[in-house]
Formats: sequence, C-alpha cells, structure tokens
Amino acid sequence: MADCEPKPHRFMDLTVPEYAYMFGFLQADGHLYQGVGQKGRLSVELNSRDIDLLYRFKYLTPYNSSVTERTRTTNFAKHHTTAVWTLCSLEARTKLNNLGLPYGRKSRQIAPPSVGFSGRDYLRGLIDADGSIGRVDQGIPFISLTTSSTAIAAHLRAYAKEITGVERMPNRNARDGVYNIIYEKEAAQILAADLYYPGCLSLGRKQVRAEAIASWTRPYDMRIVHSKRWTAAEDQVLLQSDDVVAVAEKLGRSEQSCRMRRWRLRNSRILTPSNH
Repeated sequence: MADCEPKPHRFMDLTVPEYAYMFGFLQADGHLYQGVGQKGRLSVELNSRDIDLLYRFKYLTPYNSSVTERTRTTNFAKHHTTAVWTLCSLEARTKLNNLGLPYGRKSRQIAPPSVGFSGRDYLRGLIDADGSIGRVDQGIPFISLTTSSTAIAAHLRAYAKEITGVERMPNRNARDGVYNIIYEKEAAQILAADLYYPGCLSLGRKQVRAEAIASWTRPYDMRIVHSKRWTAAEDQVLLQSDDVVAVAEKLGRSEQSCRMRRWRLRNSRILTPSNH
C-alpha cells in the first residue's frame, strides 16, 4: 500500500487522473492568496455535504493541510455549514501557480495547462466546480459549464466536439459576461459517460447524476433530423471502425451524425444491424 501514498515529486503531475481533476477543480473553485513574504494559502470552501472530496484532496497532497468546518448565518439559511480545505506550503503553492492557478481574482485568467494533462479528468474537475449535470424539462439530460475564461470555453468546445460530434459556438452573455455552454440529449449522455467513468475522482452527487442520465431514451415523438436513413450496411461499417472521421468521409455523412448513430447502436438505443 505504500506505493499508493502521494509523493512530493509527483504532486500535481497532471498526467495522473486524480491530479488533473484536482487542478481543474482548484482553477474553478480554489482561492490562492499571497501574503507578506512567504506567507499565503490555498483554500477551497464547499458545502459540508461535499466534505469527502476535500479529504481526498488532503490525502493527495504530500504537504501539511487541514479540513475544517464552520457554521454561519447567510442570506439563504440561518445555519449554513461549510467545509474548508486549507494548504499553506509555499512549495505546493508555487507548483500550482506555475501550472496556471493565479493568485487573487482568476476567473478570466485561467486556461488549460501548458504541460501534458489528462483531458477528461481536468474537464470533470471544472464541471464539478463550476458546472451542472442532470435533467431539465421532460426529463431531458444536460451537462453544462459556466466560465468567464475564453480559453476554458474553447477547450470544452473542442473536446466535446471530438467526443460527441456536436459543435457549440459559445458567446459571453450580455448580463454578466460569462459563457454558458450546454449539451443536451444524446450529446449530454455521451459527454457525461466519457467524463464520469466508473471509479473516477468526482463529487459523489454529480457522479450519481451522470449515471442517472444514461437511462434516458429519446421519446418516439421527439423528432430527429436525418438527411437520409441509415442502412444495415452503413451501420456495420460504422461499428467496425473507431475512426469516425474516415467513416464519415467514406459514407458521405457528417461526423456528428456518425458519432450519434454509433453511440445509439452501442448503447442499444436502436435496433442493431443484425436485427434490421
């Protein structure tokens, strides 16, 4: 079991899924304060129901840190209890700052790391901190991220297009200048299944929601726009290759159409070619 203990030289190695997730979460919901001289701290404050995640951060950090709880009166509740993880180590703070976690106000400054990192784990950290997942009207599944960072919005857009084939062109909203990027229906299911894989580090309640939306099936009366019907032969070609770009070109269809069709076939959302 000793090999499972976090070690200082590996701390925040972003190719490690847990650290990539943790860094994404800290960029979105962490606060790095710089004091006089070498003083300063990193802190994350969450609702007490999410305290388990903070203990995971403490375990993953090979420097002294603490998890505490506090209860105070807010505009929304007379007794509101939160949990706070605090890390003061200058060495750890310097490492995080060099990777792209700014001191002070950071919402528009953050960007994906410039070093190698585990992409889906990093994005899951951002979404756990600043995103949502669940169902909207009529039980339709969705997954979304709210961010002030143009670089983060562009990164999610590129990643989600690669995974789902769905293109989004996010713009800052007029009211508060943030990007609200939303994926719905099958695109949400595909993205959630990729990001929230079994055994990953995540907020427990969002992991449960990600698994729950997988059960949604498009109602028969919910229209899907098709340029042409799929044939059994095309389905076979699609299922026999993992290169969606090449298959789309071969079949004369869009990448998005091919990705959606393959996901429906593999998840038994429609009849398989052998049953046509």
